[in-house]
Amino acid sequence: MDSHGSSLNRSQSLASGLEKSSPTWKRSHSHSSSTLSSSRQIIKDWEVIDDLQVELQAGGDNPPDMTAPGICEGYLLKRRKWPLKGWHKRYFVLEVGNLRYSKNQQDVSRGRVQGSLDVSLAVMSINKKSNRIDLDAGNILYHMKAKSHELFYIWVTKLQAHRLYRKHEAAAQLHSGFLHTPSHSAAAGRAQRNGDVSSAGTADSAGAPAGVPPSGNTAANSKVSAWLQQSQDQDTCVQELNRCNLDLSEINGLIQRLQMLEASQTLTNGDLKRIISIQNLSLEKPKKPRSAKIWGHSRTLSRVEALGMPIRGITKSLSSSHLGSSPNLGASASSIPDYVFSQLSPTATSPEGKKIQQDICAMSLRVIASLKKVHETLSQERQKLQEVWETNNFHQSNTLAEAAAARHLSHGPSSVADSAAEYFDASDDVLCGSSSEVSDESGLSDGSTTNSEPEEGHASATRKYRASISRTPNCVLPKSTGRRTTLPADCPDNSHVGLMAILYNNIGKDLARVSMPAPLNEPLNLLQRLCEELEYSELLDTANNTPEPYQRMVYIAAFAISGYSTATFRNRYKPFNPVLGETYECHREDRGFRFLSEQVCHHPPISACHADSDNFSFWQDQRWKNKFWGKSLEILPTGMVNVTLPRSGDHYEWNKVVTCIHNVLSQQRYLEHYGEVTIRNLKSNVCTCKITFVKSRYWGSDTSKNEVQGTVLDQSGSVIHRFGGLWHEGIFCDTLPTPKCVWKPNPQPKDHLLYYGFSTFAMELNELTADLEPLLPPTDSRMRPDQRMLEEGEVDEADRKKDDIEEFQRERRKELAKRGEEHVPRFFKKAKDSCGRDVWLSNDTYWKLRENPGFAKTKNITVW
Repeated sequence: MDSHGSSLNRSQSLASGLEKSSPTWKRSHSHSSSTLSSSRQIIKDWEVIDDLQVELQAGGDNPPDMTAPGICEGYLLKRRKWPLKGWHKRYFVLEVGNLRYSKNQQDVSRGRVQGSLDVSLAVMSINKKSNRIDLDAGNILYHMKAKSHELFYIWVTKLQAHRLYRKHEAAAQLHSGFLHTPSHSAAAGRAQRNGDVSSAGTADSAGAPAGVPPSGNTAANSKVSAWLQQSQDQDTCVQELNRCNLDLSEINGLIQRLQMLEASQTLTNGDLKRIISIQNLSLEKPKKPRSAKIWGHSRTLSRVEALGMPIRGITKSLSSSHLGSSPNLGASASSIPDYVFSQLSPTATSPEGKKIQQDICAMSLRVIASLKKVHETLSQERQKLQEVWETNNFHQSNTLAEAAAARHLSHGPSSVADSAAEYFDASDDVLCGSSSEVSDESGLSDGSTTNSEPEEGHASATRKYRASISRTPNCVLPKSTGRRTTLPADCPDNSHVGLMAILYNNIGKDLARVSMPAPLNEPLNLLQRLCEELEYSELLDTANNTPEPYQRMVYIAAFAISGYSTATFRNRYKPFNPVLGETYECHREDRGFRFLSEQVCHHPPISACHADSDNFSFWQDQRWKNKFWGKSLEILPTGMVNVTLPRSGDHYEWNKVVTCIHNVLSQQRYLEHYGEVTIRNLKSNVCTCKITFVKSRYWGSDTSKNEVQGTVLDQSGSVIHRFGGLWHEGIFCDTLPTPKCVWKPNPQPKDHLLYYGFSTFAMELNELTADLEPLLPPTDSRMRPDQRMLEEGEVDEADRKKDDIEEFQRERRKELAKRGEEHVPRFFKKAKDSCGRDVWLSNDTYWKLRENPGFAKTKNITVW
């Protein structure tokens, strides 16, 4: 276990090592890092714990120490499931490599666990400045924070010890085929002890007098009389307890001798870490017991002092010994809290110390044997008392059972959600940080119960929705729209790209500011991705022509959900990041709308868009943050989506949910959305809508993924409509006058996986025809050379051109800064919405300039 003590000193960030392993793409990444000092600071703060390097350095020819690390438990702050929700306090228990948690200690002890994680299968990252620990197992991500640096030091040491132990255990099982671990032995011992007690109880029950239990007070009195006559000697328990008292006194003396022996030893920092790894620790501060009068003063006795076991010798020894501060954590014995330090008992290594330990074990076995006899005796007496109680309350119990059965028949069977509410109805204590802290943190899921998980009773409704959707025929697409149905070239193979080096160099960093190689991109950018949300604009046409407000809200909700269906097959590549001043237009006469988007800001990156139609107006400005947490990549959007309908005059507004790509470094990656969407009508409070994108459970099947459920509520909060389904298969509403599938995605084109997983609509977005090219401004995304080269299969040329464009953008920003100027968006203006938030609205000049005099005759900025 010495490797645990030194592993944190030798752990290092994977940035340098991984960067060396992938020199091909080091150049493009360095462009971003050289210009962003704040991003470099984030990389320094976060550190990936490399257990493999520690194992190689500390292993040598000696076999690994298979001593099971001790249990560690206590409260930590844990990031809530999806962003902007702050932290909440949770009780964690780390035992034999398994980390589980719940709301409090009582729930954990009763088996009410909200989540669990095998720490050996997770990437572990730490942030010493903020006392943060992140564990990313691909499909589960825990963001944890310790209240103090000392507790952070202990948790990191414990986690590392358990990770190495589990890896050594797996290696031993691989070579020998079977390994009886200490944890299994302990479990077997506990089972054996429980079996002894159960057998004793069984024997006693067998010896109990048989027959029909009499009823009434007379029978009960006679039963008590017989019980007292059959009881064993009343002094048996007293004698055994006196013997236990003597043995405990002797154990106390042995412990004091052991402590005096340990006090003379000099402990190093590695010894302290080894002790922390081995000992069972409770990091929850104990409540103060009643004060005791000592020497005329009132002071509180600790639990150890109350048992007569002084710890001053160990405390003084450890505090005065030479403990070099860890360069990574900087903790020492003197800084560890007293209630934690009192649990640290260094293991003696001298022969005398081992002899004392053997004596303590022998005396402890005697105490256990005595207490076992007392327990058996009390169990037998309790069994007899239980029989008397059951006899006295036999008829009363039958009456209560009949009443409960009657209530059950009258009210119907209780739902799973009702039973869950009985035990988990306590409100969460949310600890909200500052706005800057919240905005920088992740919302990745971890399997805990939050707002993104609906009631268990809705699972059957989701199955019904899915069955109804599957029976609905697919939409019939027009045979020909005059637009292309394939791309000029297939998507490239990017398996040679050092993705691991790029991502691990930027753990916890906003990937929107990281330069990525061109093979990792798809030939669309974020401005065009905004246009993809209008693929099912016919839902807005239907909503505008629906007079009933509650049904109209159902179609608005279906449109909000439909925008996520484009991501079903799009987890292999990322869109291009637009450069400052880049624009994109999409005029679709066949669909009845015209769309415009512009990159209005670069730091932070903000994309604004506006679309007009005879049936609706659609606009939004979105800010994306892309963060990598070891095995998962998440996309956190901010900003609101707005839709107005001219016929009713309604103005709808809603937020977006988190998108997460799990197992991003493996071939089994998958994508999901989770969180809540709230749709409000700013012109009327007649109804609102709440949509829940369900976080897939760790133990759930593939059929339970991508669930989405929603309700339309009136002013009083009563449910008017319910709908649900899967965001990649469709939405069904069974509360409409005619239940029907409200929306179902269009079928994917043939060989869509060869073309980046694009839908038919997505393939049309970057098409540049001869009659369209003269009408576009030179800033349009269709004119972007690196994106066009990638679409045509010129991957190497696209990568070089991408670097040139990014360098040109940096030089352009420097020139503006030298002149003291800022970039002014051409087609959008900054304003305030009804809530006082900054928004970007169209200035209604684009289409006028396009028509007269045309962009070929206007002054345009150069963006590439």
